[in-house]
Amino acid sequence: MTKQFDSVASVMAAVGADLGATGWLTLAQERIDLFAEATGDHQWIHVDPERAREGPFGACVAHGYLTLSLANVFLPQLVHYERLRMGVNYGCNKVRFPAPVKAGQRVRGRGEVIAAAPQGDGVQVTVRVTVEVEGSERPGCVVETISLLYFDE
Repeated sequence: MTKQFDSVASVMAAVGADLGATGWLTLAQERIDLFAEATGDHQWIHVDPERAREGPFGACVAHGYLTLSLANVFLPQLVHYERLRMGVNYGCNKVRFPAPVKAGQRVRGRGEVIAAAPQGDGVQVTVRVTVEVEGSERPGCVVETISLLYFDE
């Protein structure tokens, strides 16, 4: 269920809020291959299923940065901003990749608002996104995303 915010005050009041989880997304080999093409990272652990089967993970694994980029897929499923004039991606804190994500595994995003501070006439909000891997105790990625939000108030 997407959490809705419509003002600086509503974002500020949400610090500590659990944003819940998104639906599951299968991280298919095709997506991994497209990411390899886009970034030029064709390391065999990502794109050579035959060789990767004999490697340390027993299968191809998603690039860490591909797993990180899924935060951009999951955030709009976790939060929705009404009357948003402009939102700017400001950066990230504490990016970690605790577990590999194998090709074909399902992942989902889980969110939590961990900080918010006034920024001019807007608000800087930090949302922790955890990319959970189905069947794994450890997540594929944990990232603190930072956004600057400006509302029509």
